[in-house]
Amino acid sequence: MALVTVSRSPPASGQSTPVGPTDQAFKRRSRLQRRQSFAVLRGAVLGLQDGEDNGDAAKASPEPVAEPPQEEQPHRDQTDDGHVPQSPRKQEQSQHLHLMVELLRPQDDIRLAAQLEAARPPRLRYLLVVSTREHLSQEETVLLGVDFPDSSSPSCTLGLVLPLWSDTQVYLDGDGGFSVTSGGQSRIFKPISIQTMWATLQVLHQACEAALGSGLVPGGSALTWASYYQDRLSSDQSCLNEWMAMADLESLRPPSAEPGRPSEQEQMEQAIRAELWEVLDTSDLESITSKEIRQALELRLGCPLQQYRDFIDNQMLLLMAQQDRASRIFPHLYLGSEWNAANLEELQRNRVSHILNMAREIDNFYPERFTYHNVRLWDEESAQLLPHWKETHRFVEAARAQGTRVLVHCKMGVSRSAATVIAYAMKQYGWSLEQALHHVQELRPIVRPNPGFLRQLQTYQGILTARS
Repeated sequence: MALVTVSRSPPASGQSTPVGPTDQAFKRRSRLQRRQSFAVLRGAVLGLQDGEDNGDAAKASPEPVAEPPQEEQPHRDQTDDGHVPQSPRKQEQSQHLHLMVELLRPQDDIRLAAQLEAARPPRLRYLLVVSTREHLSQEETVLLGVDFPDSSSPSCTLGLVLPLWSDTQVYLDGDGGFSVTSGGQSRIFKPISIQTMWATLQVLHQACEAALGSGLVPGGSALTWASYYQDRLSSDQSCLNEWMAMADLESLRPPSAEPGRPSEQEQMEQAIRAELWEVLDTSDLESITSKEIRQALELRLGCPLQQYRDFIDNQMLLLMAQQDRASRIFPHLYLGSEWNAANLEELQRNRVSHILNMAREIDNFYPERFTYHNVRLWDEESAQLLPHWKETHRFVEAARAQGTRVLVHCKMGVSRSAATVIAYAMKQYGWSLEQALHHVQELRPIVRPNPGFLRQLQTYQGILTARS
């Protein structure tokens, strides 16, 4: 184990703590200008208590001294016996720590930084457990996901912000990782070692107990400081997709094609898909059989397709489902099902750039092509959609501001996504619930939000009315 000390001081942004005789101002400055110490373990960094919160440092001088803001200066890493560690891994971890500390506000502390498995080496990922010193009456914590392009990178970016509310639950997934569910959002984390996972779970359970004891409920005045980090999410889309990944999805994207020339089978499957559209489009689907469709494909392609029977049947069902087009609710917004979300041709034809995935069980099918936002909830009456409608409204407006369009979908485009589109219409156009529901159902008659979502829409109507 090695010890690392980082000097913390206010950022050089022109925002300084007032200098004067008031004890409160000086105590705040003494908290910001301090050193924070960490224990560096294999794959994890634990924050240590610095013991400076009691104001003893302030009593050492009768009057605060005005000092110019300084950049955070890393101190030499020291082992327990005072020697500088020689391990390249420890030096690498301490360098990562210094860079991650620079992402924080001066009044926030890293309680733990745990390295996670990365799907695409040499990329590195860290989970930070961050608490604030702003609210001394209660402890508030957020989880931050940090991405490094590689181990020697001189910079890092934020890819995840997850506030820990009083409803936070932590579950082991049985595959070397765990999931955290908070405020209706679920995320999966896989530390790089058992020791790292053990240290992380200890800190997380303490934070959950503190959140429960303080009664931190979504929508209240708590954890508003998390927006500072939300506004600074800047990791590239592939990193964001990895932070949003789920383990037990029912509908998965197809595997990525390997680079290089496609195999003979892949070439034939591509040819079958291209011709199948034409065959289905020119056939009487109420009378034609699967065998007749295969025979028509054989005539078009000039070769027998016996070995592709299962593939053809699966593709037929997929294309039949995709013939139900997404419903255009507004010029910039479509409402649809998972089939519409998987139909690349339709998405491109509709000039969709953003996809709002409201399903817990559906994957993001084209993460490299579209901007996604996920609300991972099941279609259950107890599921809490209302806390997400502020961010979903912002996401739809981002697409409209770009002059492009957004697809909002769940499994069938009936309940979760429909309720979210109704909520968007109520806020964006000042409509009542009745007016918004009528408009959406007129354009997509199958819309039927479950009773729990309808009650939340009624509550949302009251909130919007009170604000106006």
